[in-house]
Amino acid sequence: MNHSGAGSDDIRAVEITKDRNGIGLVVLRNHRGASARVSLHGGQLLSWKWERGEELLFTSSKAIISPLKPLRGGIAICFPQFRNRGSLEHHGFARNKMWVIEQDPPPLPTDSGEKAHIDLLLKPTEDDLKIWPHSFELRLRVSLGGNGYLTLISRVRNVNSKPFSFSFAYHTYYSVSDISEVRVEGLETLDYLDNLHNQERFTEQGDALTFESEVDRVYLDSGSSGVAVLDHEKKQTIVIRKEGLPDVVVWNPWEKKSKAIMDLGDEEYKQMVCVDGAAIEKPITLKPGEEWTGRLDLSVVPST
Repeated sequence: MNHSGAGSDDIRAVEITKDRNGIGLVVLRNHRGASARVSLHGGQLLSWKWERGEELLFTSSKAIISPLKPLRGGIAICFPQFRNRGSLEHHGFARNKMWVIEQDPPPLPTDSGEKAHIDLLLKPTEDDLKIWPHSFELRLRVSLGGNGYLTLISRVRNVNSKPFSFSFAYHTYYSVSDISEVRVEGLETLDYLDNLHNQERFTEQGDALTFESEVDRVYLDSGSSGVAVLDHEKKQTIVIRKEGLPDVVVWNPWEKKSKAIMDLGDEEYKQMVCVDGAAIEKPITLKPGEEWTGRLDLSVVPST
């Protein structure tokens, strides 16, 4: 099944296919050779390539590809929680559920119609409601622009009769040449919670974050100003812009922890960094009928 729309001199296409486990897979392409792949398992982004054909997202060589387990890599949707709390699984259950393609989603106020896109929907099952007794609709639009830029827009609607609260993150693994050559800019002067020090609060002192050991932090209230992941060796910069997502999670497990993670290669921490747009510190509360929107815009630019 192909959806495609033609502009004056280009074609943007959406292909719906299946992976080797028979799980639905959506491939977005633009006329310049950029592409993105989205799995219906978890609504997870598995791949984002820009027009040079280079993969921008990291997936572990030891990732377990199974309908029963979230995949280590890509961009995972963490909802309704990010941290371990109560009986819910770590990072929430949305990334381990089967989503459906929504044919007639309610319109987005920011929709320009200029991009190849797919709309996915997740609603709770009876079993989900036993674990987390709140009725919701979680929509995800994944768009690939003509310039190869990737946009993810999530909308959570409360269809419950009472308010509920949740946290949310786009848990994003970027592929890097060598973690020791990477800088993350745009976090200077922000407060952060350090998960390696019992979530104690610190203030970022450096003009850029560099990596020499394990990092596991939640930077707070970063606003909508951009965060940039500079890869010196690849000579490229990924620019992260976001709306509705005040926090930024930065994570690299480094050597010791990598060896303890079953679905991550011992040395693979060198080829990845997680920089997530998130809403964690202050959970979002929705009254009945209310909707929240979180948006992530990712672009890649050559850099020196």
